[in-house]
Amino acid sequence: MLAARWKNVPAFVTTALRPALSRLPRWATKTCTASPTVAAKNLVTPSRATLRGGGPVLSTLKMSTVSATSNPLMVQDVFPRYSEVKAEHVVPGIKAILAESDKALTELEADLEKRNYDIPAGELLPRLEKMTDHLGRSWGIVQHLKAVKDSDEMRKAVEEMQPPVVENNLRMSQSTAIYKAFKSISESPAMSTLSAAQRRIVESELRDAQLSGVGLEGAKKDRFNEIQQTLAKLSTTFSNNILDATKAITFRITDKEEVKGLPESALGLAAQTAISKGDKDATPEAGPWVFTLDMPSYLPVQQHAANRELREKMYKAYLTRASEQTPAQDGKSLDNSPLINQILSLKKERAELLGFKNHAEVSTAKKMATTESALKLMADLREKSIGAAQKEKEELQAFAEGLGFKGELMPWDSPFYAERQREALYSFSDEDLRPYFSLPKVLDGLFALISRLFQVEVVPAETKAPVWDESVQFWQINRDGKPTAYFYLDPYSRPAEKRGGAWMDECAGRSKVMAPPGADIRLPVAHMVCNQSPPVGDKPSLMTFREVETLFHEMGHALQHMLTTEEEGLVAGIRGVDWDAVEQPSQFMENWCYDRKTVDKLALHYETGERIPDALWEKVKAAKNFRAGSMMMRQLLFAVTDLTLHSSHDPASGVTVHDVYKKVAETYSVTEPMECGPACPHPPARHRAVCLTPAGAQVRPLSLRLLAHLRGWLLRGVLLVQVGRGALRRLLRGIRGGRAGRRGQGAASLCPRHCQCRHHFLFRL
Repeated sequence: MLAARWKNVPAFVTTALRPALSRLPRWATKTCTASPTVAAKNLVTPSRATLRGGGPVLSTLKMSTVSATSNPLMVQDVFPRYSEVKAEHVVPGIKAILAESDKALTELEADLEKRNYDIPAGELLPRLEKMTDHLGRSWGIVQHLKAVKDSDEMRKAVEEMQPPVVENNLRMSQSTAIYKAFKSISESPAMSTLSAAQRRIVESELRDAQLSGVGLEGAKKDRFNEIQQTLAKLSTTFSNNILDATKAITFRITDKEEVKGLPESALGLAAQTAISKGDKDATPEAGPWVFTLDMPSYLPVQQHAANRELREKMYKAYLTRASEQTPAQDGKSLDNSPLINQILSLKKERAELLGFKNHAEVSTAKKMATTESALKLMADLREKSIGAAQKEKEELQAFAEGLGFKGELMPWDSPFYAERQREALYSFSDEDLRPYFSLPKVLDGLFALISRLFQVEVVPAETKAPVWDESVQFWQINRDGKPTAYFYLDPYSRPAEKRGGAWMDECAGRSKVMAPPGADIRLPVAHMVCNQSPPVGDKPSLMTFREVETLFHEMGHALQHMLTTEEEGLVAGIRGVDWDAVEQPSQFMENWCYDRKTVDKLALHYETGERIPDALWEKVKAAKNFRAGSMMMRQLLFAVTDLTLHSSHDPASGVTVHDVYKKVAETYSVTEPMECGPACPHPPARHRAVCLTPAGAQVRPLSLRLLAHLRGWLLRGVLLVQVGRGALRRLLRGIRGGRAGRRGQGAASLCPRHCQCRHHFLFRL
């Protein structure tokens, strides 16, 4: 069961260690998603791009000359032309747009200087929003394609253009003219006459500029900017290494005895994978079968494979991706180990340049919580959870021994026996539920719920949109018969080209300023990305219950973005949310997965059309809190490790991140940490898999925004049996730590569902 929560562990380092300013300023634009070729009057232009990482510049690409008219990145359509964008468009297109952006910024700064920085907010905010839209939208297209349609050519293009984009970002965020203009607005009598949204923008921009180094001068400023560039490069290198290491490993099995215990769905996917890799005659019944480290392939092995050796091999391969044990590819090391201390050191130095003690202080400057209140909450939650977790561990060990297991349960054993334990306790498995959750029916039920809750209608979009993959769906939300938002759904795993995890991100935000010609408002557009099992043979995509929860989770984020009524584009939708409270809409939507009225509309057997039997449904509800104590302790271990690494840990002290993890685990783990070092009894491979488990070869820092997830768990009642209602109320009050009202967004996290929403895992500082 523990493994059921591992969906997106691969990116935990890239999440929490992502550089702070590798994004455009708050007034800039964010990633976009697919694109119709026909511009409808009410459709929107994508906006607000987020700079996601960077990487070492491998080489200058030899690009063909692409004119502005033929380059889809240069054309400002209603939607981006995703199906047309190629790697060869990136360098010439982004260079031209950067020149455009630099010119606009120079003109704005000159105008502000001429006016002695005295400019009304009603003039400055629209100018900033308009000025940054093209670059943000175009760079967002590129970054999105890299995440869902990765290729060597696209990588090289991104790596070449990352430094100049970061440089542009730094110039904008450190503009003293813009800062002085916002300062003048904040200190003027007119500040009190602004709308609440406008005041929030002004306050946030002032704070973000300070955290971006606007007050630095000379050598300090140069060093700050150098750190930003380096962190951007390291972040992309880190992410690429994990993806490459994941793609590089497969397990081909020909002996049917070795796949004993695996359900039909897992064997079908493995056979389908084998066919794609050259085994044209592969069948689910006879094989051969090819398993990958992609979650729809990996997780069933951990939960169901009777072959312990296979579980161990795949577990070790999964946990040691991008470590010193990963073979180099084309002479390039994929080992992320050396990068970790370098990233932590640079973050610490950057914080000190800004006048903070550590990186955690920089992060909490944008949040409601403080480091101290967060650690106190973690300690309180540990006190309420550790007893249950210890009991669960002992019960699982005893259960496994009752089935003939000898010795101590290893990490590759616990998911297998936890699944057997759940079957014994509740008389069902995830595979029993899967036939009832076909993606088309789940979407029907989800959309019916949205209609019931919010008085809107979700329908196929009237306008055809070219998409990045044929499996991507394009939807439209209507209110009173008129379009009010759009979204794209990319549901299936594509391990050869698509990053793991699940996330929601904006393509365009609701904005009055960016309204297209003939319209009063620009409508919001979102995209949702999942990595669930694709259709196998003539069967539709049959989802696990966890995948259904994940879909509902991401839709919660998307709805917050799409159903906003705010017209100030810089704080509309998900843009203006405090980042340690951003999980509430997603957790709210997850709750409906346990509402029988809702489930009856989406859980229909894909062959018979029958709903889930009452007896089976009662078992599902009874199992809701299965191993809740263990899952909470696991999340606390990650969160406290993160807080420690970014607050009290000194990367130059000689204490490794693994030492930090083990120290934290002494308090926040029910499994005794194993001593490692010269006297470690394990050979290197076993040392990595055992002694460093569950951290593996990578640090798993999350963020202070885990507070939002913990609060969500409590609100769902996951730990109510352990915590009690009085303590629950006290813990929820403690989340604010006496600093309610802190503004801004930022931080990384690991959702209870490990959803990896974009805004979840970008460490936005």
